[in-house]
Amino acid sequence: MSLEEAAAAVRTAAERVFGEHVDQAAGYVELLERHGVERGLIGPREVERLWERHVLNSAVIGEQMPQGARVVDVGSGAGLPGVPLAIARPDLDIVLLEPMARRVDWLAEVAEKLELPITIVRGRAEERPVREQHGGADIVTARAVAPLARLADWCLPLVRSDGFLVALKGASAAEEIERDGAAIRKAGGADPLIVECGAAVLKVPSTVVKIRRLPAATKPKARSRKR
Repeated sequence: MSLEEAAAAVRTAAERVFGEHVDQAAGYVELLERHGVERGLIGPREVERLWERHVLNSAVIGEQMPQGARVVDVGSGAGLPGVPLAIARPDLDIVLLEPMARRVDWLAEVAEKLELPITIVRGRAEERPVREQHGGADIVTARAVAPLARLADWCLPLVRSDGFLVALKGASAAEEIERDGAAIRKAGGADPLIVECGAAVLKVPSTVVKIRRLPAATKPKARSRKR
C-alpha cells in the first residue's frame, strides 16, 4: 500500500469512527503533533502514527460502552483513551483522572480548545477521596497504565457492581490474564474476557481486557445460640 493509499484509509476510518465530529478528532491530533513530544506526552516516533496507534485505537473501545455510561479514564496522561472517546461518543459522561499536574493542565487545555464537556480530576484511583467522589462508574478505562493485577486493585473499586473495567492491552493480554487471574478475583473481578474492538474499521483491531466487577458477597446471618 502506498503512502497516499494508507492516508486515505486512515481518513476513511476516522470518518467512520468519529462521524460528524471528525474535525474535532483532527484538532486533537494536531494538538498532539504540535505539543505532545515537547510536553512529554508521547514519544517522537509516535507522531507519525497518532491516528492509527493512538486516537482510532482508543475511540473504538466505545463499542463496549452502553449509551450514556459514566466512564472514568484512569491515568489519562495525553488524554488516551478518554479524549477520543469523548469526541466519538458525546453521550458518555467522562472523567479523566490523572495524578501529574502538568498533564492535568494539558488535559484542561485540550478540553477548552475542543469544547469537550469532560471532567478533569487530579488524583489517583487508589485514593479514598477519588473513590468516594467518582466511584460507582459504569465503566473504568485504562491504557498503558499498569499490569492487570494492579489495575484490578486500583480500578475495580471505582466500578459499580456488574460494571466493567475495560483495559486496553496488546499481544500480552492472554499472558497477563493467566498470570494475574488470582489477583483479579481477589480484587472482586470476574473471569476476564479478551475482546477485539474496531475490527470493521481498523486494519489492526484494538485488544481490550474486559473485567466485570462482581457484586459484593452477601454475608451469612449469624446463627443465634440456643440456651
